Amino acid sequence: MKRANIVSGFVMGSFGLLMLLVVIPAQIEPAPDGFVSPRLVPNITMILVVGLSILMVINTLRTGPDLQPDAVTFQRSELVALVKISAVFAVSLGSFLWVSPLVAGVALVSGTLLALGERNILVLVLMPAVLMFAVWLLFYRVLGTAIV
Repeated sequence: MKRANIVSGFVMGSFGLLMLLVVIPAQIEPAPDGFVSPRLVPNITMILVVGLSILMVINTLRTGPDLQPDAVTFQRSELVALVKISAVFAVSLGSFLWVSPLVAGVALVSGTLLALGERNILVLVLMPAVLMFAVWLLFYRVLGTAIV
């Protein structure tokens, strides 16, 4: 577990730094003077990710020796779950780009539930339906905007 925490901390910290230094400046335009920058929330989020990653590595290193030094870093079931969730995100992204945001949202919610082992058909149907209705209600009726 100790090795997995250290590896995860370094991976998440590297991801946060990459986002802070490369992706956010390249993808999000700066705001004109007098306006709140659209980079504010992504920057705050990535600073928190980097900070918490550093904290996780430090706390892991401060604890005693690993009780299972010869254990594998990640279990097979964890890697299988990673592949399943990655596939769900890939399908959702493809659905968003080539079909519609509604289909992508349903694929994301239902696919994640299926990947995590949910088999109750009522939950698989009602949860995405309620979530998509809530998003529609919020954006189209309450805020008066559209998701484009």
